[in-house]
Amino acid sequence: MTRLFRRTGARLRTFAREADGYVNVEVAILIPLLLWIFGACWVLFDAFHQQSEHQKANYVIGDMISRESDPLDATYIDNARRLLDMLTKSGSEDSALRITVAAYDEELAVWNAAWSRTSGDADRLDDDTLAEIMDDSLPTALNNDQIIIVESWEDFVPTFAIGLDVFTIRSFSFTSPRYTSQVLYETADGTLLGQYGSTGSSNGQGSGGNSDDGESDPWGGGGSSQCSWFQIAFGWCNV
Repeated sequence: MTRLFRRTGARLRTFAREADGYVNVEVAILIPLLLWIFGACWVLFDAFHQQSEHQKANYVIGDMISRESDPLDATYIDNARRLLDMLTKSGSEDSALRITVAAYDEELAVWNAAWSRTSGDADRLDDDTLAEIMDDSLPTALNNDQIIIVESWEDFVPTFAIGLDVFTIRSFSFTSPRYTSQVLYETADGTLLGQYGSTGSSNGQGSGGNSDDGESDPWGGGGSSQCSWFQIAFGWCNV
C-alpha cells in the first residue's frame, strides 16, 4: 500500500512539473469559460447600473412633485411615468408608478393616505396598505405634515443567460412639499383631494391606470388649514 502511494505521488509531481501541451486544446477549454465570466460581469454590472438609474429617476420625480403648487391630475401622473421610462430607458409596458401623498396624525402616530394615484400595473394605497407596507420606512412628523411618496417598478431582463432570471427593480423615496404646505390632486369632476380638514378613512383602492372615479375627499373640502410651525415660519402655509 505504501508503495502504491509513493508511485501515485511521484506521478502527480511529474504531472505538475510537465509544461508540454496543445494550445488549441487549452483554448477550446478556456474560451467558453472566459466568455461566460465576461457575460456574467456584464449582466451584473448592468443590473446594478439600472438599479442606480431607476433610483435616481425616482428622486427626480419626487423632487419635481415637491415643487408643484398647483393640483396634480391624471395627465400629470401619466406623464411622470413617461418621464420615468425616458430617464431609465425602459419600455412603458415594463414599468409602473405610484404617487401617494400622506399626512401624519400626531395623536395616533400614524400616516394616513390623503390621496394615491398610479400609472401602470400598480394598486393605489389606502390607510391600511400604507401602514402595512411603509410602517417602518416613514419618519414621525408634526400633526398634519404631508410627505410625497414615490414608488416605481421596472422589470429587468438580463442581456445574457447566465442563470439570472428576470426580476423587478423597485425604488422608493419620500420628500416634503417645498413651496406649499400640501400637494393636492384634482379629479376629473374637479374635486380636490388632499386638503386639510377632518381626518377620515383613506381614499379607497383601485388598480391599473389612472381613471378618476369622482370619489369624495377623505380630508374634507373646507375648514381652516392646520399648519406646522416651520411651514408658517417659511411662508409655506397661510393661516
